[in-house]
Amino acid sequence: MGCEGKMAGLSSRSAVAIHALTMLAHRGEGSLTSAEIADSLESNPVLVRRILGSLRNAGLVSSTEGRGGGWSLARASRDITLRDAYVAVEEGRILSRHAHPPSDACEVGRNIGALLEVEFRDAERAMEERLDRTTIARLLQRVLAAERELASADR
Repeated sequence: MGCEGKMAGLSSRSAVAIHALTMLAHRGEGSLTSAEIADSLESNPVLVRRILGSLRNAGLVSSTEGRGGGWSLARASRDITLRDAYVAVEEGRILSRHAHPPSDACEVGRNIGALLEVEFRDAERAMEERLDRTTIARLLQRVLAAERELASADR
């Protein structure tokens, strides 16, 4: 059990990707620049462009160059799940495994790796199944409902 192809845990890339997809869904037929998306995220446009590039490679967004260009959804927001965004931008596993093999001289060390592998794999599968149940369209509906609630509370 080495650390090849494994990551330390879930990064913020998924959150950035889902935020960008939701903004694009909100925009509708138009497009947004990476700078506009970065402004909403209060993030670096280079990071946002990198994430958008991964989303484009996964067929979730498209881009047009030149004046009036920008990013738009490549599929209907009802056909994009949070899992689609996660898979497009995350690499490796969510839950970290042992970075190097534990001691075979210890009964815990001899057995823990295989047991954790099953537990972690099941947990990761459950998370992916949960993310698969929410679409970008549904998330946008919830964002807009939350915004209406805020607006009525401010009155």
